[in-house]
Amino acid sequence: MSVRHLLAAATAQFGAFGLATPAAAHVLVQPDPVSAYGLTSGRLWSFVAALLGLIGAVIGGLALARSAGRMGKGNGRRGAIVALVAGLAAAVIGGLVVAAAEGGPSTGYGIVGGYVALVVGLISMVLGGLALARNRRTAAPADRLTG
Repeated sequence: MSVRHLLAAATAQFGAFGLATPAAAHVLVQPDPVSAYGLTSGRLWSFVAALLGLIGAVIGGLALARSAGRMGKGNGRRGAIVALVAGLAAAVIGGLVVAAAEGGPSTGYGIVGGYVALVVGLISMVLGGLALARNRRTAAPADRLTG
């Protein structure tokens, strides 16, 4: 028998005592606790933001490798811009999740995932920025020769 059923039974038996009824009513209207594996909206948004940041970090790493001339053709400019945009979106969504959270870890607000999204988004932006800077630096001497 759960605690709620016990309190409801105790309230019914001892309803004549005026002090027991408000306390039991308060316990009965409390929301169910969030399970450790339940998917809440905060957890969903933080997961989406972290995944977006991770994708941006991978694309930023590939763009950085391309701009260094280590991987095939291409200069990696498009990948660097995608990594910057994905990292910015992940950091903004992660920051919003952290700002909207009303509790700590394991409360269902997704605060841990929000912090992960912030960090991974910042890493994605750094990788994209490095790739873009390296792309501009390697493209500049070719422009001087043709111009």
